[in-house]
Amino acid sequence: MNSHDPFDDLEAELTALGPLLDTPSPPPDDVAAAVRARLEPQPQKHGRRRARRARWRIVAAVVLAVVAVTAATPQGRAAVARILRLAGVELQLGDTPPTPVRTTANLPGEHPVDPDDLPGLVRFQVRTPSELGPPDRATIADQGRLVSMFWPDGVRLDQFQGGVDPFFFKKLGPPWPDYVEMAGTTAWWIPGAHPLGYIRRQDGTEIPLRQAAPTLVWQRDALTYRLEGAGAKERAVRIAESLR
Repeated sequence: MNSHDPFDDLEAELTALGPLLDTPSPPPDDVAAAVRARLEPQPQKHGRRRARRARWRIVAAVVLAVVAVTAATPQGRAAVARILRLAGVELQLGDTPPTPVRTTANLPGEHPVDPDDLPGLVRFQVRTPSELGPPDRATIADQGRLVSMFWPDGVRLDQFQGGVDPFFFKKLGPPWPDYVEMAGTTAWWIPGAHPLGYIRRQDGTEIPLRQAAPTLVWQRDALTYRLEGAGAKERAVRIAESLR
């Protein structure tokens, strides 16, 4: 029996999204060139994991291309007011900036733990960015599905096993997310403050948490990372690339 591949669901969902999006005709030359460059055939790689990673990069490039092209016109911006689910993070894209969240709330079941005890408390490998050193404190939430690390300068790193089923949701308007190339992977940089929430897997209930600072989101080895509070995009990328 073949195992279910979540990347197939992601591709199917993006394919279904296509008819909902209006693109200018012809598309702007710079956007078209960027799309072609990102979809150029890559050298063949061996192994299922590498093949899946290559597919993920292509899908991510397609999502960026769709957003970039449709955002070029008023009709396109209205069309992008849809939901994109990427690596366990749901991006709710709207035409205007969303209303800021004024309250704060904890993640479901969130509780503090000793950072040194994390390896024995969760079912995945917890990584720490060498750029920051050991965290000041850590928490576990949602029955061990999600680990959060905190540093004194306001940096927060969330990590969890990502997939099509969402954990976090973000309500976004302009400025739009940026596609970022990193060492060995790709990422989304969300440049503005935005409402952040959490979606329970059991019933899909949205839990508003707080207003989040600019954030970098990426996936590595089937784990999703969400880095908040690093300040500039360049610093966020340096921190992300230093995960060990």
